[in-house]
Amino acid sequence: MKDIKTELKNRKYHITNKFYYWFYRTVMKIKARKYHVTYERIDDVRKYDGPCFVIFNHLSRIDHAYVVEACYPKRLNMIAGYNEFYRSHLHFAFKCNNVIPKKQYVQDISGMKAMMSVIKKGGSITFAPEGLATNDGMNKPIVPGTGAMLKKLGVPVFFCKLRGQYLQNTKVCLDIREGKTFATTSLLFSQDDLKTLTPAEIDAKINEAFRNDEYKWEQEMKIKWDMKGRPCKSLDGLLYKCPRCKINFSMHSTDDKIECSNCGNSFTVNEYYELVPLKDDSVGFKIQSDWVNWQRQEIIDDIRKDDNYSYKERVKIGRLPTDHYLKDLKTSEVVGEGYFIIDHQGVHYQDDKDSNLNFDLSYNEVYTFITEVDSSYFNFYVNNEYTDIFPLEHHSSLMVTALVEEMHRLHVNTYKNFPWFDYMYENKKMPN
Repeated sequence: MKDIKTELKNRKYHITNKFYYWFYRTVMKIKARKYHVTYERIDDVRKYDGPCFVIFNHLSRIDHAYVVEACYPKRLNMIAGYNEFYRSHLHFAFKCNNVIPKKQYVQDISGMKAMMSVIKKGGSITFAPEGLATNDGMNKPIVPGTGAMLKKLGVPVFFCKLRGQYLQNTKVCLDIREGKTFATTSLLFSQDDLKTLTPAEIDAKINEAFRNDEYKWEQEMKIKWDMKGRPCKSLDGLLYKCPRCKINFSMHSTDDKIECSNCGNSFTVNEYYELVPLKDDSVGFKIQSDWVNWQRQEIIDDIRKDDNYSYKERVKIGRLPTDHYLKDLKTSEVVGEGYFIIDHQGVHYQDDKDSNLNFDLSYNEVYTFITEVDSSYFNFYVNNEYTDIFPLEHHSSLMVTALVEEMHRLHVNTYKNFPWFDYMYENKKMPN
């Protein structure tokens, strides 16, 4: 009987094969013709012979294609989410290219050992320190401990700076929208830098280098985007709260409009990603990131006002099989249904039938969620086991992700927000 978990645990990793890497790069280069990419190489990774890291700010599910092309013919071992190795359309290609599995946001010794083995063999690795592609066009804080890991391994770190990829392929709508994208490579840390900087200083420098708001960038660039007539498709997953009546999940979107079912507040999105009011009395924002940041401030205020705050929703729960690969682009198999609860004590699940699926996690154990594919559901690890949560009542994945992040910041705060968002917490209760 196939045992995928044991197979992945025992797999040995090597520098990726030249032929397989060339084949992958060629296929992706053909696909990328419609992405209208501009490459700039301030420091050229291709001219560096030794082992190194190439990190990138994660904007979309197709970022790997940009990074590979920016650095080719230098071969890079890619890191991908552990669960992706259970998907039938990916596992063979991943094995051929020596892609390394990594469990996001949990301690993963196997993933660390695999990276170390490739580096020791003279190989180079590419990964996204944020842990997942952005939910909203703004960068997320990098995973705590990234700086310590880079300092320990001590090889140069290059940065592939991406721009436009989120606007091309948002988390709420997986359409490939045509405009212009950019990829710029530069040296972020030399070996000497890593020796002299502390892990905290390395983390801070990466977060600052990654600082980005795709919507503000678009306001400067004024790139026209072809959205295939669906600029508002599933946008209510991102902009879920009405700025006028302030009701959660009252916003509902069609292909070309987002409107509040309670008060009629409505907008469309133009070719420059600007929100355009559809009524004279519409109340909102010009760009989506400003709306998103307002929603986060509302959460920050709400959880501090109410010591008994609780969010509860009906969900289905999914887990990885161990004896077969997932088909039809699935990321798990549904194993239960019940209530998902977030309160000041932590994150909880109560299954209708199988109590073995129940869990209670504190904010020392969980600080954010993953949206592996799109915003219709979210994922994280429960007792080191990959878990999908499929909301049944609302398009709520991005709201509960922000809610858990802010609960963590209120009670623990190791996954800190950025200094440029300090204004959100002015005169607010924070951990001692």
